[in-house]
Amino acid sequence: MTRLSLTLIATLAGTTAIADTNLTYGPRPAYLISQMDDSPLKTQLESCAAQTPTRSDFSIGHRGAPLMFPEHTVESNVAAAQMGAGILECDVTFTSDLELVCRHAQNDLHTTTDIVTSDLASQCTTPFSPAAGETPAAAECRTSDITLAEFQTLSPKMDAANGAATTAEEYLGGTANWRTDLYVDNATLMTHAESIEVFRDLGAKFTPELKSPSVEMPFNGFSQEDYAQKLVDEYKAAGVPASDVWLQSFNLNDVLYWVENEPDFGAQAVYLMDEYDIEGYSPQDPSTWPNTMAELKGMGINFIAPPLWMLLTLEDGNMAPSALAIAAKEADLEIITWTLERSGPLAAGGGWYYQTVTEAVNADGAYFEVLDVLAQEVGIAGMFSDWPATTTYYANCMGL
Repeated sequence: MTRLSLTLIATLAGTTAIADTNLTYGPRPAYLISQMDDSPLKTQLESCAAQTPTRSDFSIGHRGAPLMFPEHTVESNVAAAQMGAGILECDVTFTSDLELVCRHAQNDLHTTTDIVTSDLASQCTTPFSPAAGETPAAAECRTSDITLAEFQTLSPKMDAANGAATTAEEYLGGTANWRTDLYVDNATLMTHAESIEVFRDLGAKFTPELKSPSVEMPFNGFSQEDYAQKLVDEYKAAGVPASDVWLQSFNLNDVLYWVENEPDFGAQAVYLMDEYDIEGYSPQDPSTWPNTMAELKGMGINFIAPPLWMLLTLEDGNMAPSALAIAAKEADLEIITWTLERSGPLAAGGGWYYQTVTEAVNADGAYFEVLDVLAQEVGIAGMFSDWPATTTYYANCMGL
């Protein structure tokens, strides 16, 4: 970790580890509560307005706090820790010299950094091409296109691209109108090893996700197993106990590799469920599931993490646990879910993340209503959020 970043943490956090006395909810939880219809839940949440924030492992920073900060940056994670997130995430990809870095995808540098306007632009898998007629502007730039040293020269930005751009400079725009570019300047990228140091200094625990490679594996002699092992080895090298780490992957084989080869870490490795990509799949119909919840438990998996819509359904117009959620609890699986406050304003029904409960989601206050059903009826162990203050406030108020 660079001296600049360590100084930044000390400056923003007040100390190397953010004490509970320095935590803050900010104005957003109160705003969301004000948008709720009158209900016992609203009354209870209002009663906690004067509570003192405390850190909660129920509150997980999704790439930090990317509602307003560039994801996977020091600044984004400092903000999440200040909001009481007890666990922070580094999505892990690798560079051409096989170093692990924090990026949501191996091929997202063109939307999350300034690479298309940098001296590295020509090294992209698909360099920038301008919009022409009905063909939008495009680029594809991978961490595996560049070395670690080159990666560290890039400047992060909000995850977005301007499809109408005719120049590379214009392509860097496109930030959603419900996000902001206010906190982009001088943001700091992180390697995975640096994220371990940063998160520990912030007083948080760890949930790294091993991202699916965009290149054919093995890559430069680096196998998928090498990749999964290197992730664990960096925690071992840093002296982090396995009990503080929740490894994640959408690749079931990665999770099973950790269960078999690194049982201490594998005990709370998280299987991120993307079965929704299977044609005909329904969380309400067990006959469409590739594995039952009991079968996953039998493989040695203790934690699953489906998107929140897979855990919910509507019964007489009210949100309720889905068949998947019920089966997971019956199989004694711990459930983590994603992602709260990823969709922006909920007046239009919340989009992809709320697709099974769209009819019940029509105002920003529904964020708390969704969270309450997931916590109290589904029984989730943790919630990823793009703005962790909301989840921390709820967890503190409900004694989670």
